[in-house]
Amino acid sequence: MKFRFFLLLLFCIFFTSFSNAQVSLGSDLSDIDYNTPKEYEIGGITVTGVQFLDNNMLIMISGLAVGDKITIPGDKISGAIDKLWEQGLFENIKITATKIQGHTIFLDIFLQERPRLSKFKFIGVRKGEADKIREEIKLSSGDVVTENVVTRTKNAIVKYFDKKGYLNATADIKQIPDTAISNSVMLYISIQKNKRVKIADINIHDNQNISDGKIRRAMKETKQKRIFHIFKSSKFIEEDYKADLEKVIEKYNELGYRDAKIVKDSVSRINNKLINVDVWVYEGKKYYFNNISFVGNTKYTSKQLGDILKIRKGDIYNQTTLTKNLSFNPSGYDISSLYMDDGYLFFQAIPVEVQVNNDSIDIEIRIREGKQARINKVTVKGNTKTNDHVIIREIKTIPGQMFSRADIIRTTRELAQLRYFNAETLKPVPTPNPENGTVDIEYQVEETSSDQVELSGGWGGGMVVGTLGLSFNNFSAKNLFNGKAWRPLPAGDGQKLSLRGQTNGQYYYSVSASFTEPWLGGKKPNAFSVSVYHSKQTNGLASDNSGYASLSINGFTLGLGKRVKWPDDFFTIYHAISLQNYTLKNYGSLFSFSDGYANNLNYSLTIARNSIDAPIYARSGSEISLTMQLTPPYSLFQNRDFAHQTDQERYKFLEYHKWKFKASWFFNLTGKWVLNTKAKFGFVGYYNKDVGYPPFERFYLGGDGLSGYSVDGRELVALRGYGNNTLTPLDRRGYPIGGNVFDKYTVELRYPLSLNPNATIYGLTFLEGGNAWAAFKQFNPFNMYKSAGFGIRIFLPMFGMLGLDWGYGFDKVPGLPDAAGGQFHFSINQSID
Repeated sequence: MKFRFFLLLLFCIFFTSFSNAQVSLGSDLSDIDYNTPKEYEIGGITVTGVQFLDNNMLIMISGLAVGDKITIPGDKISGAIDKLWEQGLFENIKITATKIQGHTIFLDIFLQERPRLSKFKFIGVRKGEADKIREEIKLSSGDVVTENVVTRTKNAIVKYFDKKGYLNATADIKQIPDTAISNSVMLYISIQKNKRVKIADINIHDNQNISDGKIRRAMKETKQKRIFHIFKSSKFIEEDYKADLEKVIEKYNELGYRDAKIVKDSVSRINNKLINVDVWVYEGKKYYFNNISFVGNTKYTSKQLGDILKIRKGDIYNQTTLTKNLSFNPSGYDISSLYMDDGYLFFQAIPVEVQVNNDSIDIEIRIREGKQARINKVTVKGNTKTNDHVIIREIKTIPGQMFSRADIIRTTRELAQLRYFNAETLKPVPTPNPENGTVDIEYQVEETSSDQVELSGGWGGGMVVGTLGLSFNNFSAKNLFNGKAWRPLPAGDGQKLSLRGQTNGQYYYSVSASFTEPWLGGKKPNAFSVSVYHSKQTNGLASDNSGYASLSINGFTLGLGKRVKWPDDFFTIYHAISLQNYTLKNYGSLFSFSDGYANNLNYSLTIARNSIDAPIYARSGSEISLTMQLTPPYSLFQNRDFAHQTDQERYKFLEYHKWKFKASWFFNLTGKWVLNTKAKFGFVGYYNKDVGYPPFERFYLGGDGLSGYSVDGRELVALRGYGNNTLTPLDRRGYPIGGNVFDKYTVELRYPLSLNPNATIYGLTFLEGGNAWAAFKQFNPFNMYKSAGFGIRIFLPMFGMLGLDWGYGFDKVPGLPDAAGGQFHFSINQSID
């Protein structure tokens, strides 16, 4: 009996090594002889102890089944325990024989489940940061809480903060039983970020030919602690650091050191706040291109390909330049573009080093032209709001045409310019079909909000004016009476509807509405637009009061635009006819007459070219436009002495000609840095010197380009670093009367902080200069008011582009001692531009 007890004890000890997993018998079934294994047939299996799991599934996992032959003691029981234990769901497993009838045995599997997670809470971090950590750790209520889960959660939190430079972050997790839910625990996750660890110095060793500074600059994300690193902090992130070491080798390769390598590197702690980075390099020999030859080319001659490759014998051996000029050069033409724009989708150019002689390398470029491919199917995926026809009409890749990479790039740009989709994720996916020489193209788009709300306050005319504007940029007029299409408004046809209102709540209000159909008739890109507006300003008295004064403005504009293909297909032409009526009643504060009216009937023509690559954060391309605005020359058709007529008679029908030019160029300097240079000019002229310049349609320069209201067709031109309208010609009383000619020049250096379509953010620094004059004969392009400063732009789909700038005006303004100096400027929808 003692011997049996001893064997039973050994048996139990063996299975408790599986953390309380064991097999045993019921207390009344002690007649099993463990010295003599005996075979039984399983007559029944029960499962006890579980609350949340399926019994039949657990029996299946165990590998035991009714009718199976098992030996006790034997491997099948221990194997069943192993299989259940591997699930990680239990903290105690016990298999018990509940009854034995002859050679039939009945088993019970007792399972004690691990506790489940009811909820978890973060301690020591802000709510916004806690929300981001939740996405990283991926914990959910109902999860089984195991040691592995706890360890994985700690590691995920530490890794999250490592990526942000908090290398000393710790996480402590406490499990608290939840008395409200059976077998459940709450996790209290206590986080200590501690101080962010900075890189004190990056030390470069064994470099002879490339300076320390140039190597450090090649490390785009890993920077040592210096005050001039404005847009990059000196935090240490392991993943970025490893990538930057590869960039160091790329820099060496670009300079001809093709054998360069990182010998070793080390990261050493100075203290809890600072670390040092040491990098040892092997530079090797500097190489040069020798003979470059092409083989396999039949479509183009070797000379033609060599002219595009732009690499000559004796040039530094730059692997990056070789690769770019063979394929996908972002800033110029390449050999792949030459072939692929002519249908050679299956084209390949493989450079091979055929001979290395001292420091010179012969390159053989092996061309595989393949067959020309035609476009088979063109599809669009991801447009959940915009109708297919709106997208298809912008697509340049047409089924049946020869494949062209340039057409794909152009289509991607045109879809981005719609502003209905995320420009950063817009992706063309060509699927070649080599067996029949065709290609299917799918454009993958991601809808983003394009509607905008303008809610602002401004100061003008000595009053605060509130503005509410709504712009629906993907409207559908044909579904106005389709109730199912209102989500919340009918959308998807690419039309634009804008509504805007201004008021100060007492004696000024203005309302306007506009509608644009970009494809009039649906077959050609002819844009038709119509707008109407009405405003009224009074002195606040009742209309029946003898002192009542008012100015009413009513107007409308009809416009028709067209895309043209000459000189190239980036050009557009826009025509517009506008009519404004100004009615004055006892209103003498702005004009030289107080009672009467003025009419402004004008025709405008705008010729524009837009080739920028993205509408929100452009990196390349340009925007150029020339606008001419004309009224009929009424005075030339009338035999009247306008010099001796009253202003009311002179301005019943305004006559003038107005010219505006603006240009903006974008250059991708390096990485994400973008240089934007801009120039603007404006001029208002007259037909008859006796009529002179009109009191309307003038330019007001200075400030942020925002104003509470405008009653005379004036154009506000921003110039940062100076007060609003302070650079505008004054009348004898010292009030701004507007300039008839102006110029403005701007240079901006931009860097993106976020390219998320839901919140695009970039910082900028600028230099700016400009001036305004009363007459063209006073114009001097070198007489400028100059400023410099910095700012930030935030694009929110609902509100458009918002900006905040600080500018410093360097030049004093005569008569306005406070006009220059440090100024903050707020802008809405590019009003600063």
